[in-house]
Amino acid sequence: MDKTAKQDNSKAASIADCAPSNFIRNIIAEDLQANKNEGRVHTRFPPEPNGYLHIGHAKSIWLNFGLAAEFGGLCNLRFDDTNPSKEEVEYVESIKSDVRWLGFDWGDREYYASDYFSQLYEYAVQLIKKGKAYVCDLSADEIREYRGTLTEPGRNSPYRERPVAENLDLFSRMRAGEFPDGSRTLRAKIDMASPNLNMRDPVMYRILHATHHRTGGRWCIYPTYDFAHGQSDSIEGITHSICTLEFEDHRPLYDWFLDELGIHHPQQIEFARLNLTHTVLSKRKLLELVQQGHVAGWDDPRMPTVAGFRRRGYTPESIRNFCERIGVAKRNSIVDIAMLEHCLREDLNRHAPRVMAVLRPLRVVITNYPDGQVEELDAINNPEDPGMGTRKVPFSRVIYIDQEDFREDPPKQFYRLAPDREVRLRYAYIIKCVDVVKDPATGAVTELRCTYDPETRSGSARSSRKVKATLHWVSAAHAIEAEVRLYDHLFRKEDPEEVEEGGGWTSNLNPLSLEKLTSCRAEPFLARAAPGNSYQFERLGYFCVDPDSAGGRVVFNRTVGLRDTWAKIERAQKKA
Repeated sequence: MDKTAKQDNSKAASIADCAPSNFIRNIIAEDLQANKNEGRVHTRFPPEPNGYLHIGHAKSIWLNFGLAAEFGGLCNLRFDDTNPSKEEVEYVESIKSDVRWLGFDWGDREYYASDYFSQLYEYAVQLIKKGKAYVCDLSADEIREYRGTLTEPGRNSPYRERPVAENLDLFSRMRAGEFPDGSRTLRAKIDMASPNLNMRDPVMYRILHATHHRTGGRWCIYPTYDFAHGQSDSIEGITHSICTLEFEDHRPLYDWFLDELGIHHPQQIEFARLNLTHTVLSKRKLLELVQQGHVAGWDDPRMPTVAGFRRRGYTPESIRNFCERIGVAKRNSIVDIAMLEHCLREDLNRHAPRVMAVLRPLRVVITNYPDGQVEELDAINNPEDPGMGTRKVPFSRVIYIDQEDFREDPPKQFYRLAPDREVRLRYAYIIKCVDVVKDPATGAVTELRCTYDPETRSGSARSSRKVKATLHWVSAAHAIEAEVRLYDHLFRKEDPEEVEEGGGWTSNLNPLSLEKLTSCRAEPFLARAAPGNSYQFERLGYFCVDPDSAGGRVVFNRTVGLRDTWAKIERAQKKA
């Protein structure tokens, strides 16, 4: 080992010692210390462009790019585009956007399995010549029938012993487009009695006359994922092929192809995929939600896609912190979504400006406040960050408060506004309710008449006078109109797959996952809010400006409430 390699390995070991431990990080550190792969670390993130990325992919992105960065290595972005019937350019572009948004960069290492179609074809020919692959005329159903079960061995295909020359000829004609879809496949010749079903002569190529998003109509045979993946890793010089646990049973096949071809052999390492409560993380099921109209698209803020989280107001920092906290395990488990929300609150609490907005406005007239007078009150933008400064909030005779902050007949322990009761208005004065105006037809409260104590303005000598509640508000004359979309879990049950007899998983969809409020009011500071900006609505939660905002009307998505369930769980665990 040369001096540079020793220094690099020492540095890598030091990083591994300081970083939070996980078994994959430990494997890489040990490989570097042993100078395996000549001291290189090269990972890849290999999505199939057949849908949008979800939060489970975000964990894989964080892991593959993060480990490469930790150990001074490289990480490729490679699209495993071997199924043109389900792949679209839209998905490719969305994936690239999501990876960048999460804070990672693949440099000039953007690759596609389709880049290697010619090489993969030659690899297949090499296996045919070795007698390790054959053209099979069984249909897909017949292949499944011959495959056997977990308790019964499979049966050899009647075409398994075709001569090499005949296999080469048929495979060439498959490529030339002579045969219809599904009429023939190329299969590896391994062991139909293997206890691992993946080793029972798996399909390597199938006939599919479809237009590919990159290669057009040049190919009518396409490699399967199992055949293309390992060889693509090898071509790119990947050292550690990190994938989720469902591919553990595929690892012997991954190794078999590489060994039979005698090419560079990356190490496949599996980790437990991410599972979240109240969430499904299957691209097939997410596609169903979109196609069946249960959501408004892949970026619907209720979706667990990266695009959906971004639109809802999640930050890349919060998602990366979440991935770090849950760690990397070898066994599948379910993570409470409250933990993800906790990571988000931690980040937004530090960075989101505080503002005031009223979701269900109730008109309040301060009868002894001078008509036509407007005061500019100082409001703190974020008490967690004094550097964010202050802003001016207009105060006038007529304001709005939230309907839920008033009760005509208040229950016990309700300390907010009620007849003959005082409350403080945030940054402003103490007011007292002296009269209630109702709709004569319905009896609904339509307006409150209040008086204010001019000596209790925040910052004045009497501002320390104690009352039991402080309310947020907005000036009626200055407030902007806004639409607010209140989001809840998309599924009612923690486990959406837990269905009652006769029902399907969509029966667990939450009918109250979205509520639209169209008559909200917000302080004028928010008139210039841009899509993607996040704010804390005081006392209400965190909200993000939606891209639907247009024509002077601002639309806000509720990102997460202020109540932190996970923080309470953590505190209880520490006490225990």
